[in-house]
Amino acid sequence: MNIIDRRLNPKGKSVPNRQRLLRRLKTEVSHAVARSIAGRKVSEIEADKSVQVPVKGIGEPSFRKNQGGVRDVVWPGNPKLVKGDHIDRPQGEGAGGRKGAVSGENEDDFTFTLNRDEFLDMFFEDLELPDLVKRRLKEAASAVPARAGYATTGSPQSIDVTRTMRNSMARRLALGRPSAAAIAEAEARLSAAEAAGDEAETVRLRAELEELLRRTKRIPWVDPFDVRYRRFEPRPVPVAQAVMFCLMDVSGSMDEHRKDLAKRFFMLLYLFLRRRYEAVQVVFIRHTHEAKEVDEETFFTSRETGGTIVSTALEEAHRIIAERFPIDAWNIYIAQASDGDNMSSDRDHVLAVMRARLLPACQYFAYLEVGDEPDAGSPGEYTDSELWRTYQGLCGPTVPLALRRAGSAGQIFGVFHDLFAREGVAEK
Repeated sequence: MNIIDRRLNPKGKSVPNRQRLLRRLKTEVSHAVARSIAGRKVSEIEADKSVQVPVKGIGEPSFRKNQGGVRDVVWPGNPKLVKGDHIDRPQGEGAGGRKGAVSGENEDDFTFTLNRDEFLDMFFEDLELPDLVKRRLKEAASAVPARAGYATTGSPQSIDVTRTMRNSMARRLALGRPSAAAIAEAEARLSAAEAAGDEAETVRLRAELEELLRRTKRIPWVDPFDVRYRRFEPRPVPVAQAVMFCLMDVSGSMDEHRKDLAKRFFMLLYLFLRRRYEAVQVVFIRHTHEAKEVDEETFFTSRETGGTIVSTALEEAHRIIAERFPIDAWNIYIAQASDGDNMSSDRDHVLAVMRARLLPACQYFAYLEVGDEPDAGSPGEYTDSELWRTYQGLCGPTVPLALRRAGSAGQIFGVFHDLFAREGVAEK
């Protein structure tokens, strides 16, 4: 039997019911979120999102009276059918006469609105920083409260009722506290003796009952000695130290459209890191013909422009790693966004820095090339840029380098999910 509490929460809210429904529909909602990613913009993260899931997932189990056996029935009043006729399934109709779903599964779609936190939880659920393996207990390691037995003192909200009642019962049994059944039996015997007129038995039973009541008062039901409180102690936990380098090309070839795509990607990356990880530092580097580390506001809002030399950003990242992030203690990640434009004379320098310094030091290097979408005559075909060809020559089965392209805002979500999908998770 499945008992469902349909009482409304205070002020008409139904948070537990909503969370229970999300748990039941987790698979369907996750697939619906994945399908909605293509047309969603980063700026729409703050808004609620409606997704559609099959109606079969929201059905509640119930008991029904079973007809039993095999029955062949032709309902009276139908002149078109006789016993033995085969009835074709109506086209476009679902179970119970409902209109069929667009997907062709002959089921209605149930629309469910996810708020911002629910959508992000679903979206980031299958994402992670790859190969997050270097763990070190920092000096200011994070501490989490952990159960550490029981205490005889504490706050009222930490009382352990089960342990308290167990102690109370053990004490009452050890001291022989009369039970309610024993007192009721003594009272019944006393009443019977009084009704029979047996004076001696009545006096004896009355004294016995008074002794039971006296012992009941001397031995309380719950003694302060019985009360136990749950005790918690802060326990340090290993923190996975990681740093993410965000490298963005802001040269003159990066027009507003390309810069907008790059900023959307880094905004989504920054939100992902802040939501999923506690000890991840973010380093922002902007570059033209020269590179420099900047703060978050400058990284996203500055209008600086100039020529393009990609190796300057790579050299700056290597310098910061050498000074502040020892590779034996830190998980190092690099995400780069560019339009692919670079000086041909800089190619050898880029290859040297990548092969000798950055790729051996980092856990993962993600490169996003932003630009215009392919022409209608050759959909899906991009023209390889100078930087794309350079990085493509570095790719290999054991090289932690991933290359992706995005030509419109609607592709950012899918590209991001592809770059940081958890290993072993099947594509939705």
